[in-house]
Amino acid sequence: MSEIEFQTQEIPAFQFQQYRTLLGKYLFPQRWRVVGMAALLLASIAAQLANPQVIRYFLDTAQSSGPTRALLLAAATFIAFALSQQLLALFTSYISQWVSWQATNRLRADLTLHCLRLDMTFHKQHVPGELIERIEGDVSRLANFFSRFVIQVLGNAVLVLGILALLFRESLLLGVIMMVYTAVTLVALSFIQKIAVPRWAAARQISAEQNGFLEERISGIEDIRAVGGEAYVLQRLYGLMRSFLEKQRLAIVVGSLTYHLTDLVYTLGYTFGLALGVSLYLRGQMSLGTAYLILYYISMLETPLQSIREQAEDLQQVTASIQRIGQLFRLQPLVRDPVILPPPLPAGALPVSFREVCFHYEENANVLEDISFDLPAGRLLGILGRTGSGKSTLTRLLFRLYDPAEGAICLGNTDLRSIPLADLRQQVGMVTQDVQLFQATVRDNLTFFDPAISDDRLERILKELRLWDWVQAQEGGLNGQLTAGGGGLSAGEAQLLAFARVFLKDPGLVILDEASSRLDPATETLMERAVDRLFQGRTGVIIAHRLRTVQRADDILILEDGRVVEFGPRQALAVDPRSRFYSLLQTGLEEALA
Repeated sequence: MSEIEFQTQEIPAFQFQQYRTLLGKYLFPQRWRVVGMAALLLASIAAQLANPQVIRYFLDTAQSSGPTRALLLAAATFIAFALSQQLLALFTSYISQWVSWQATNRLRADLTLHCLRLDMTFHKQHVPGELIERIEGDVSRLANFFSRFVIQVLGNAVLVLGILALLFRESLLLGVIMMVYTAVTLVALSFIQKIAVPRWAAARQISAEQNGFLEERISGIEDIRAVGGEAYVLQRLYGLMRSFLEKQRLAIVVGSLTYHLTDLVYTLGYTFGLALGVSLYLRGQMSLGTAYLILYYISMLETPLQSIREQAEDLQQVTASIQRIGQLFRLQPLVRDPVILPPPLPAGALPVSFREVCFHYEENANVLEDISFDLPAGRLLGILGRTGSGKSTLTRLLFRLYDPAEGAICLGNTDLRSIPLADLRQQVGMVTQDVQLFQATVRDNLTFFDPAISDDRLERILKELRLWDWVQAQEGGLNGQLTAGGGGLSAGEAQLLAFARVFLKDPGLVILDEASSRLDPATETLMERAVDRLFQGRTGVIIAHRLRTVQRADDILILEDGRVVEFGPRQALAVDPRSRFYSLLQTGLEEALA
């Protein structure tokens, strides 16, 4: 799905199944807390309905000069009901927050895992800022939906029905009018929700685009400042903010219709109730306490209807967020695990075969065209080519970040598409120019937060790679803290950490994608020793522009415009005046491939 398609895709009509599925999946594990919250809410409703009856008794007893003891008992009962109602509300709020955070955190985790499993094509189309808005912004809007929505709507509905029943008991005409008032209000809320949901969805989408724009520009601040692009960035940001303002304002205006509508209808209903109560009291057909009771119940109708109105407004945004989350969940990766699992790959070096492989990004022209070669187990392949020739794409196909459009790639004589992704990623290790480091200890950055890897094993491997002294020289050693992005480390030092990560996996195939292109001489010496150790007993692929790096290769493959123009043993090609590799050696790799 392209970016344009994603933005303009029509939002499907809301289905009740969406709500039911979401609530069932994330609230069922907390069902007893939800049941407890519902019980507390029902008890609070009972207290709200009982208190006006106590007030009526108090007023009628006082008007008829009843005993003081009865008045004091009524006052004490009123205070007890009021206090219990507040305590019940407090406990309900506590439980609802617990339920909310448990449910939304599980949803965030599921959504994050789903995004991590989507193809690189998806991540090329959606910048991190947009995905953060999806995972954090949209999910956060569901907090109230998980914690209170259903229970509060049902609870308020019970409260409204209780009030109407008590009003019917006092006056049939008043009960009918208040029932009509309630029905009109709820129908209007439902109508406004239908026209408000698409507006909120559009506002959430432009918010995601704005966050994505900011994340992308802030991460590239050095380049922007270097070329003097601040004014251009601000101009683009202004356009996004203007669009966000217009869509957010439209959504708020449409959503606020619920507020004005319920206030208008409530004012009319309260005015009529007041006039009827006063009229019946003056004609002696109703006691003072009963007149007060009617007015109290009519005023009480405002609270549950206002709560339902607020829930309806929240539901407008919740529905938009649920639809956007649902759209994300419906996206499925093209790179998937096989249905029938093959025998596990053998340990040690693995042969690699490309058989007439073609690949293109989306609908573009082929980046790789008819790539065929065989790399025996234990051999080291050096890949050369100008920028844009397809070198990095070829290695990413080996890691199965993408699948070829045509042809097949085999590892250990097994088609990559037949190998479970977890097994493949364990058997293939890759180090690239750009290394992702996390704000954590050196140990966590090496192990990717795997506590099963002991410090003793880390020390043994780092010593074997001759990197232990370097790690110990860092402040804190293995427990030293690194900042996000590897602040405080050079590019070469960050690559050394990435190199050790690969060694911990003990893969059968190792890919170095220009991994030494940014190393300083001292760090490169450490890397060279580590490379020699890593490739022992393994198959390797190296992409490089440096003559020194490619000299260790057993075979050479040269790409040009996505095609193989030369492949063969390095030593044979190096002495063959007709080969391109021979010409590169004479010219100098750095100059020839610039």
